Order: sequence, then structure tokens, then C-alpha cells
Amino acid sequence: MRPLGPVHWGVEALALRRANGDAAGMSTSPPTHPADPGPSVEGEPVQNGPDTWPSSGRKRHALSLFSALPSDYDRVGALMSFGQDRRWREAMVATVGARPDQRVLDVATGTGMVAAALVRRYDCTVVGIDQSTEMLAGAEARRAGDPHLAERLSLRRGEAERLPFADADFDHVTFTYLLRYVDDPAATLRELARVVKPGGTIASLEFGVPARARLRALWTLYARIGLPLIGGLFSREWAETGRFLARSIPDHYARFPLAALRAMWLDAGIGGVEIRHMSFGAGVVTWGTRNPREGADAGAGPGGDLG
Repeated sequence: MRPLGPVHWGVEALALRRANGDAAGMSTSPPTHPADPGPSVEGEPVQNGPDTWPSSGRKRHALSLFSALPSDYDRVGALMSFGQDRRWREAMVATVGARPDQRVLDVATGTGMVAAALVRRYDCTVVGIDQSTEMLAGAEARRAGDPHLAERLSLRRGEAERLPFADADFDHVTFTYLLRYVDDPAATLRELARVVKPGGTIASLEFGVPARARLRALWTLYARIGLPLIGGLFSREWAETGRFLARSIPDHYARFPLAALRAMWLDAGIGGVEIRHMSFGAGVVTWGTRNPREGADAGAGPGGDLG
């Protein structure tokens, strides 16, 4: 999912670095959608499905890369974004408006930073799901270190494209750094909307590219030179991560401009879609409300650069 779990600058890039994974034993049969069994008592990530789900090269790259992530990706990711990633996450979480009696699904949960922020802000129940066992191990370590988080957060292994949950199983859904890493963003959005109750919030966080020419030039310079240099202070893999992101982020918006992405949200049955550009456009928070009818277009809210 994200394929990759929500991921930071580094987590993400590492996700597509290796070009070819071993396709042997890959399963292409569609999964069923059993109901979530509830919070895990022992805190162990619940395994759901074979270890070799992904049939696409993109997804195999992701799993391969996550298995080799360095242990300090949270810290390096924060450094690469000048600490803005936490601010972006908090802004996304603020759009959810959950109540303590509600359940939130955090897709591409990674190490559980968004899930923890949801519990901290709303004291709601959260299910975090990610396709990477390595990322889930990081989330489990976070969970194990906080008794209240352990009580409110459970973890599952699964894919965003084929969620192992029943229709309308959750009150809200969040996802971070996901759509750049799936083969079919429109289909993934429909699957995310499927598990949300009508009236629930669906919210996402993604990296962005500043729209203003001068800011975009500065962003491009930093992405192409600054990210690899900062990453290189930690490892060769982090330097490669920086080089990858400098290409990956603008390529995503070249394929799917914000207007097209907004249309995908609406087509998925998510209304009132709003887009907030943060940090001069380097971060993008998008959110909307699950419509009562599949595919109903409830209109789009205004977007803007709110800093």
C-alpha cells in the first residue's frame, strides 16, 4: 500500500529502487473481504494473505525495498522535509473529525505515525494496514512502547487495492504517500471508499510540487541536489532515495495532475473534495466525504495554498 506504507521521503523512494523482483509463486487470485477481527490482544501484526500477493513489478519493487529499509527512516525523512512531514500529517489528521466511539482505517500505515496521531487526537480505535512486514514491525514497536496506543491500535497486513474488510466497515479512512505507488489510482480510490460508511471522511497526504515558477525552480534544485546530499550523509541507499524522489514526485503529477486526481476522488463516490497545499506546495492534503450513493458527485470544495 503504498504500495508502501506511508512512507517518508526515504521510505518511498526505496520502494521503487529495485527494478525486478522474483515473480515466482506470485498469487493473482482475488482475495475475499473478511471482516476485521478487531484489535490484536498480543499486538502482533495480523497476517492476511500470502507473502507473495503482488503480481505487478511496481508492487514487487516495493516489498523488496522495504525489506532493506534502514532503521532510521523516520528521522531521515523528517530531516529531508525540514521537519514539515509531521506538520503535514497533523493537518491531514485534523480533517478527519473522528469521535472516540468510531473506527478509523489507516492505509499504508508504515511505522504507524498517522495511526498514533489519530489515537492521540481523537482517542478513537484505529486499524493500521500495510503490505510490508518490515514496516508493520516498526509500527508494532511503536505500539508496544505505548500502553494506550496498544489498546486502541491493531495492525493488519494487506493491500490497499484489495482491502480485507467488509463494505462500510469503518467510519473514516486515511492514507499517506499511496497513489504514486499503485498501478491504478482510480481503482484504489474506489476500494478505499468501499470500506467507509456514508458521511465518513477519506483523507490523504502526498508530496507535491510548487505551482509558482520561482518556487518550483527552488524545489527542483533542492530535490535534485539537496535530497541526495542529505541522504548521502547516512548511506548510499538514502542518496539513491533522494535521486529517485526528484523524479518520482513530478512524474506522478505529470501523469495525474491535481484536477485529474480530484476527478478520481469524485468518481470513487467521495464528495466535497478539498485540497490544501502546504509548505508552498511541497505537501498536499486532500480530503472529502463518502457519498451515500456510489459514484455520486457531491461537488468539489475550494483548494488553495494555506501554507
